[in-house]
Amino acid sequence: MAEEPRVLYRKQGHVARITLNRPDVLNAMDLRMHEELAAVWDDFEADDNLWVGVLTGAGHRAFSVGQDLKELVQRVENGEPPSTFGSRGKPGWPRLTERFDLSKPVIARVNGYALGGGFELALACDLLVAADSATFALPEARLGLIAGAGGVFRLARQLPFKTALGHLMTGRRLAADRALALGLVNDVVPTAELDTCVDEWVEDLLRCAPLSVRAIKEAATASLSMSLPQAFATRFTWEERRMHSEDALEGPRSFVEKRPPKWTAT
Repeated sequence: MAEEPRVLYRKQGHVARITLNRPDVLNAMDLRMHEELAAVWDDFEADDNLWVGVLTGAGHRAFSVGQDLKELVQRVENGEPPSTFGSRGKPGWPRLTERFDLSKPVIARVNGYALGGGFELALACDLLVAADSATFALPEARLGLIAGAGGVFRLARQLPFKTALGHLMTGRRLAADRALALGLVNDVVPTAELDTCVDEWVEDLLRCAPLSVRAIKEAATASLSMSLPQAFATRFTWEERRMHSEDALEGPRSFVEKRPPKWTAT
């Protein structure tokens, strides 16, 4: 009997639905899951018909509680050397947390726990929508570990520094409403309204020209470490494509003709 896939991947029009599929262990991520996720991200980026991704966890208890610690203990006891930041050389590399050139927007749909590597995965997404019961934390310091999939770096960029450092060094949990107040998530809604809220974000993204969305994502992300003069002088790959695209004319033309635009991403 074939084993259940660790990741479910479904395409609906221009939307990719990606689900971490180990609900019995709160969607803990083992090496096989990372391998399956890598194949999904490769396909998502390569499929020109896909414009938006939604990442979530199976079941109602967790988005993901992070690394499968039982598997980690086995690997260490079998002689695997210690590791630090990143996943280079490991199954599933580059993981989403290190796909710095992924051009398409990804929404994290978080219900329940997003802990450790699960939280890091959500932090690597472009938008984050959470149920009001969601809980976030990077508890690695309590386990003698470190948030090596980028949590140390991203949390310090996405929260006020002392707030981020407090959560990183103590593993304290962060409730959904507090995460919203800090600007870490885009929306928090009752669990029953989570899918509707996510779909509204998807629809808003799909109303926009896909090349514009990619150009904005690239330029906003890449320019974070630039001065304003440097940012203005930089030629961004996706902005070059948008600028010379058919959609760059289709948008203004549709406005003048008082009709919805017909985006082609070309």
